[in-house]
Amino acid sequence: MIDQTSGGSGLRRGRAGRTAPALDDIDARIVDELVRDGRMSIRTLAERVNISRSNAHSRVDRLLDSGVITGFHARVEPTRAGLGTAALIGLSIEQDTWREVTRRLAEIDSVEHVALVAGEFDIVVRVRTEDNVSLRNLVFDHIQSLPGVRTCHTWLIFHEFEPEHR
Repeated sequence: MIDQTSGGSGLRRGRAGRTAPALDDIDARIVDELVRDGRMSIRTLAERVNISRSNAHSRVDRLLDSGVITGFHARVEPTRAGLGTAALIGLSIEQDTWREVTRRLAEIDSVEHVALVAGEFDIVVRVRTEDNVSLRNLVFDHIQSLPGVRTCHTWLIFHEFEPEHR
């Protein structure tokens, strides 16, 4: 869980009711550093966390093997990559279709994120397309027409930003 009250990414540790073991302070600092810069060398990581290179290497390997770290990714500026339109889409679905609907959404190239939620909608989807015409086609031809989708609500995103602590 991320603690957003502390300026850094500040991983919380030791919360009651957790199903996964808590990270120790060194592992949490390693994760914090790699979230800031996933391309840093093991040497630089070891220096920043104040441990040996071999300890840093074995801890990163363990964090990868245990699934705490799931990969290293490039951050892409969507507009410069030709994806100038972003939207959130709220879907109401027939309750027994959520597995199939989420599976089909995951197969659509323009879909960046799918979340099952509680509230007015059952699923919230973040999509990114070239322009508004592409967004319209995506919604009408590929999302709204999925079997099990009852209603579809689309919100155009005007501006996005990453919080400073990331």
